Amino acid sequence: MTTDTRGKAGTIDVLVVDDDFMVARVHRTFVERVQPFRVVGVAHTGGQAIEAVDALRPDLVLLDLYLPDLFGLDVIPRLRTAGHDCDVMVISAAQEADTVRNAVRRGVVDYLLKPFDFEDLRPRLERYAAQRGRLLSTVVRGQADVDRVLAGAFVPASAPTLPKGMSVETAELVERALRAADGTLSATECAALTGVSRVSARRYLEHFHTTGSAEVSLRYGAAGRPERRYAWRA
Repeated sequence: MTTDTRGKAGTIDVLVVDDDFMVARVHRTFVERVQPFRVVGVAHTGGQAIEAVDALRPDLVLLDLYLPDLFGLDVIPRLRTAGHDCDVMVISAAQEADTVRNAVRRGVVDYLLKPFDFEDLRPRLERYAAQRGRLLSTVVRGQADVDRVLAGAFVPASAPTLPKGMSVETAELVERALRAADGTLSATECAALTGVSRVSARRYLEHFHTTGSAEVSLRYGAAGRPERRYAWRA
């Protein structure tokens, strides 16, 4: 287990839990590329994770499920029994329906399947940071305030509001290309179909992925980074 006990105001402190040392290192690098997150520790077993939460009091735990001593979900009730209210985001290859349901019942804030890359994790961390900020700052005066907090993390796919710098016209072009595709599209292929640049196509595709309108798969080649492939969710 490795730790970093340096305090820093305004950060969201994260504990990374994964039994694979190299994977944990990659996840740590990913997290620290997103503001205002800071990794304060890394644990490789369930026991180490519980000890690290006791010592470091992180805001968020990135929790693998296949640990050598405990199943990851069994770590969560032990943390609650010990009085820890840190949030938990599951990062695992476990995709059985029962496992996902049990994770939801135990209050995880998100569930990300391996393998993934930085662009899969980044929007989830940003969404978590935004929701956490709302929870910490909201003054509840009535039901509308409660509803706003509870619904804040879920942006409807059909919401008309786009991030700054995006246009409705280009979003519609990319959406039509995705809907018409026979299978999946890469950003390069989408750019060729719509006439926008590859960078712009990638930005719109990632927006649709973040809002839940599109899904992403990774295609691994002989060498280099895996190619991200996008498909519209039916």
